[in-house]
Amino acid sequence: MGKYFGTDGFRGEANKDLTFEHAIKIGQYLGWYYGAREGKKAKVVIGKDTRRSSYMFEYALCTGLMATGADAYIMHVTTTPSVSYIARVDKFDCGIMISASHNPYYDNGIKIVNGNGEKMDEETLLLIEDYIDGKCEVPMAEKDAIGRTVDYVAGRNRYIGYLVSLAKYSFKDVKVGLDVANGAAWSIAKAVFDALGAQTFVMNNNPDGYNINTDCGSTHIEHLQKFVVDNGLDVGFAYDGDADRCLCVDEKGNVVTGDHIIYIYGLYLKEQDKLINNKVVTTVMSNFGLYKALDKVGIEYEQTKVGDKYVYENMVENGHRVGGEQSGHIIFTKYATTGDGILTSLKMMEVMLAKEKPLSELAAPVEFYPQVLKNVRVHSKPDAQNDPDVQAAVAKVGEELGTTGRILVRESGTEPVIRVMVEAPSEEICEKYVDGVIDVIKQKGHIAE
Repeated sequence: MGKYFGTDGFRGEANKDLTFEHAIKIGQYLGWYYGAREGKKAKVVIGKDTRRSSYMFEYALCTGLMATGADAYIMHVTTTPSVSYIARVDKFDCGIMISASHNPYYDNGIKIVNGNGEKMDEETLLLIEDYIDGKCEVPMAEKDAIGRTVDYVAGRNRYIGYLVSLAKYSFKDVKVGLDVANGAAWSIAKAVFDALGAQTFVMNNNPDGYNINTDCGSTHIEHLQKFVVDNGLDVGFAYDGDADRCLCVDEKGNVVTGDHIIYIYGLYLKEQDKLINNKVVTTVMSNFGLYKALDKVGIEYEQTKVGDKYVYENMVENGHRVGGEQSGHIIFTKYATTGDGILTSLKMMEVMLAKEKPLSELAAPVEFYPQVLKNVRVHSKPDAQNDPDVQAAVAKVGEELGTTGRILVRESGTEPVIRVMVEAPSEEICEKYVDGVIDVIKQKGHIAE
């Protein structure tokens, strides 16, 4: 990770950590990098979520792009995966999404994808950071080389059409609940489900610039759970602010996580002999119960670092078809280059209708193990991680748990924090082992008070 861009873009509080000056600079560099540097006019597509500050960043990015000769195509309020899709199919040089995903309204972010709709490579992001920090200069456009903006709401409509085209079954008579988190999916998700014939019930679809993710969406799924039960719905889907993740609620009101989704769709493909390599891709934070369920049906798996970026890289490198995170970032490489919440919900509908089973029955084989995760603020993450006594304590827990659970100790990517996580048959066992390891970290003087 660089100085500004992390695993999911440049993110922070608007006009404090991420400013309009940053946005102008990013636009200027991209406009030159894909345009004048190569002796042509760059074309860049831009989308935004419903945060009030997204308008400011949209105009700032457009200003920067036009100043160095690029044309900025504006999709307005739309989802992150839609920008990725349109950048790829309409042959843009790159795409920009303005969103801080599941963060509160006062945060915002700038996510950049390349012309293939994939997250921008780190080398290019580091070049942008150098420009932001004044380590290099780019020429401004003059006369007829100055760029323009183009209204491109047609791109959003094209994406909606694409999603509708992927459905293999009619949703007629299926009662579906959608929590669109007062975010980017608010004008898209219902249109897709309505077009496919569902009886669509929507909540949190009145964005005002300040209520995105506020007590709603995939980070507050308890409201959708009640909504599904109270209205007698067949299934519910909750998205985050930019709709690149999806969590589900079954007809009984139970939460169906990203781990469940990976199992359900992986098994569905395997039963059709379409699960390439007979593998799914997870992160190290996937629940132990998922691996137990996969073992029972003979599906293999790979683990990556936390972050859908790493999941996607593994999938592309090895040709895998489905992978993702427990949080609901699910990637279907046959259909998309990034996590897509609405696509994920369509795929769950497909399995339900193909198998003629409710979601509760499809998810039942994945029995989640109790999990306890505690964060420890330390003086030095490497010193704490590599301490022989700490490593010995972790190894001892692993030996004692055996095949009944697991322990994971990892460094935070953004804070001076070590995360200690244990999964075991009971929460009491989890607490005991997590506290035991933390005690050793404390005894060795690594904890920062």
